[in-house]
Amino acid sequence: MGSGAGRGRKGGPTGRRHFSTIEEMKSGTSSEPKWKQRRNRDQEDDPEEEGEEGSSEEESEEEEEEKHKGVAGLIAVENPNAPRKAAVKVSQADTSAPTTQLSRREREEIEKERSKERYMKLQEQGKTEQSKKDLERLALIRQQREEAAKKKEEERLAKEAKKLEARKR
Repeated sequence: MGSGAGRGRKGGPTGRRHFSTIEEMKSGTSSEPKWKQRRNRDQEDDPEEEGEEGSSEEESEEEEEEKHKGVAGLIAVENPNAPRKAAVKVSQADTSAPTTQLSRREREEIEKERSKERYMKLQEQGKTEQSKKDLERLALIRQQREEAAKKKEEERLAKEAKKLEARKR
């Protein structure tokens, strides 16, 4: 059976173990994983951070630089598909403050909100066509009601006059 081109286990790169030699351990060039080296470095740096506040800023900048791999560290890209931190309602959005390049939808929402507010303001003052028509309609209705009230009053007076005449006879 042995060592042929059998179908059994294939020797992949994942299963091998690498043991560091004594010389590598002494020189510090042992092939420990990077996450282990970072953890060890962070544990060593913790006592220094308590004493010195200025050095912690420099270290955090170095860590940020390490996080970026490839071209991502060189180019500042704003991903439009990245999730927003917090969704802000249009009514709560501060429209007077200068904002950094809003998306088309956000600009349209803000513009729609502004135009709606302008329209409501004009309508309250009676300057829009719709409000003028409404006021004309209300005036017409008011006039019709006044005429109906006068007619009712005249009919009531006429009835009372008939009753008085009937009593006199």
